[in-house]
Amino acid sequence: MTSVENSPLTRKLSAFVALSEVELAVLERLHQRRRTFVAGRDMVHQGQSAQAAYILSSGWVCSYKIQPDGTRQIVDFQVPGDFLGLRSILLRTSDHSFEPIVDIEAAEVLRVDLLDAFAQTPRLATAVLWAASRDEAMVVEHLVGIGRRDADARMAHFLLELGSRLALVCMGSKDGFDCPLTQYHLADTLGLSSVHVNRVLRQLRESGLVTFRDGHVTFHDYGRLVEFAEFDPTYLDQTGPLLK
Repeated sequence: MTSVENSPLTRKLSAFVALSEVELAVLERLHQRRRTFVAGRDMVHQGQSAQAAYILSSGWVCSYKIQPDGTRQIVDFQVPGDFLGLRSILLRTSDHSFEPIVDIEAAEVLRVDLLDAFAQTPRLATAVLWAASRDEAMVVEHLVGIGRRDADARMAHFLLELGSRLALVCMGSKDGFDCPLTQYHLADTLGLSSVHVNRVLRQLRESGLVTFRDGHVTFHDYGRLVEFAEFDPTYLDQTGPLLK
């Protein structure tokens, strides 16, 4: 893993607050319990109690809920720099599961360590609250997408959002980004069948907007794709540090 100064979490939080040396030292301590997890095996399962939170350092994770009929709804994806299970250390049980999509590296954060960090550095606590609020805003946007956007715009909006999130941690740009998701992941996220996902991706590619192939998303006409999806990134709040 990289040093905390160059970590994805530091890059992400720096969009909200100009981190001090003291705050960086606290983040360094939060990264001390470093662990690896293999793809496809839940690191936290729905209903599990007494969980730690995690800071994702590398790889992708999906958070999901299993319905009584056995179907899966993916709630969101976590990318490097994201917290996993922040609610789990405040609530009695985890209300959803986390599954690595690829092999990942993450720092385990115990409840006592997080509360101690917040007590030492209130600005850092505010920055983490900003990150959590941003995650909530994305879930709201996903709900709007499933309920009100047609399939093409829903897919386009989702890919633009992923690109913006990855750009914040220097892993994406307006040209595109590497993406390990399968069509089944996209289907379980966007409320579509895998066949429909394939059709939508083909339509977007043939329209000269975006191609998702061989683990990479390529934006062919970023501006036109933004217009097509009616993508307003304001809810992602990535305009630069708000706290000095």
